[in-house]
Amino acid sequence: MTELNLRDALTPILSKFPMVERPGWHIHFKAKLGWTLAILVLFFALGNVPLFGLSPESLDLFGRWRAIFAGEMFSLTALGIMPIVDASIVLQLLVGAGIIKLNLSDPRDQAFYQNMQKLLVVAFAALISFTYVVGFYKPHPEIAAMLGVSLQVIAFMLFIQIFIGAMLIYFMDEVVSKWGIGSGVSLFIIAGVSQAIITGLINWIPDESGWAVGVIPRWIELVQQGDLGNTILSGGITFLFQHHLIALFSTIGIFFLVVYLESTRLEIPLAHSMARGARGRFPIKLLYASVLPMILVRALQASIQGFGRMLYSRGITIFGTYDENSAVSGLMYYLDPVYSPWDWFPSLVHSAYPNVAGWQIAMRLGVDIAFMTIGGAIFALFWISTTGMGPKDVASQIYRSGLQIPGHRRNPVAIERMMEGYIPKITLMGGAILGLMCVVANMFGTLGQASGTGLLLGVSIAYRLYEDIASEQMMEMNPMMRRFFGGD
Repeated sequence: MTELNLRDALTPILSKFPMVERPGWHIHFKAKLGWTLAILVLFFALGNVPLFGLSPESLDLFGRWRAIFAGEMFSLTALGIMPIVDASIVLQLLVGAGIIKLNLSDPRDQAFYQNMQKLLVVAFAALISFTYVVGFYKPHPEIAAMLGVSLQVIAFMLFIQIFIGAMLIYFMDEVVSKWGIGSGVSLFIIAGVSQAIITGLINWIPDESGWAVGVIPRWIELVQQGDLGNTILSGGITFLFQHHLIALFSTIGIFFLVVYLESTRLEIPLAHSMARGARGRFPIKLLYASVLPMILVRALQASIQGFGRMLYSRGITIFGTYDENSAVSGLMYYLDPVYSPWDWFPSLVHSAYPNVAGWQIAMRLGVDIAFMTIGGAIFALFWISTTGMGPKDVASQIYRSGLQIPGHRRNPVAIERMMEGYIPKITLMGGAILGLMCVVANMFGTLGQASGTGLLLGVSIAYRLYEDIASEQMMEMNPMMRRFFGGD
């Protein structure tokens, strides 16, 4: 009764929050594609608008997670999709743990869930913007002097700019979800990951080592130096890590592995209860919950590290110390994920941090593997329970379609019992496999520092975007098919 009163009390307030309305008519495929491309262009444009009043001494909160959370550091898109992801984490934990009891097949509960997510997005956008201003983005003294205001005023201006940018990304996500193809979050992730991979492949601008950033121009330069064979033999695997050749093969391998896993599925046979001979199959993919729950796990790790860096910037070292964006001691070192070979391969680690012991490196790697495999499985299970993909929702969908499982009684309970034997187990297995793959991909490196999680997300999202586009085209050509799947 209390939960019902809370929902009824909050719904009128939350419903007044500005939102993008769903279209009341069918949007043609070309129009959806146009909206999607327009938002993508706007996203890149906002990423090139620098924050006014920012000091060059500022640091990026996300650091090596930038490709996952999208956006461009020191710009209006600095927060990327982080507020949306954090809001999803909190809601999934509350609903999945039964603290907030909602039936997401009920339209009223669905509306309340969406309204709560809006409120949490605003809260997290304000909180992370404040964290940026307090611990990472510093006001520029010269601009403050030029305007005749204090540094606190410039800091407040930075807060407003970062917050507005975060809310623009939230509304852009809604535009894509309601007027375009797929979701804005997925679109922004694949944009950031693709940009990182292309940069890591063909960028000819030299880095601090003097070699080209891109693996192709770098190896052209190495070949031009001559005697490459002896150089590789003397440098060994460390040389291949340093010049990103293993990262190139790792990126290619992960691409094909994700495509293979996306196509791996268990198919449940179905038969129509009224039309004899009409049969079908319900596919349960190995990656049933998709790769998106991995963002939630990485976001949790990013939040932990952001908290640690903020404390360290204030002189509090009880949880660990940092060298730029990397934890180098204390609890935060072991909770810091493995980003690249420089975090676990002994010779590479000791080249920068000679005092780190081998057992410390092994413990950090073990913690990251455990965090990602267990966290990936748990968040995948929460994901299907809050997105209408659980056994009960699937059973209800099959029953309403007039289908049944051959050899079983045609009622929702029997179908649900059958699905409970497959969906949760496959979801847990797929989540754990993805978590392990994220760590392994990071261990061997990826092009452009897209990160293992970013690469998995990019490939999986591209695969599903292809499926969405094919589905949209099919329903565009066949209006009867569109009505069958609940389209307008």
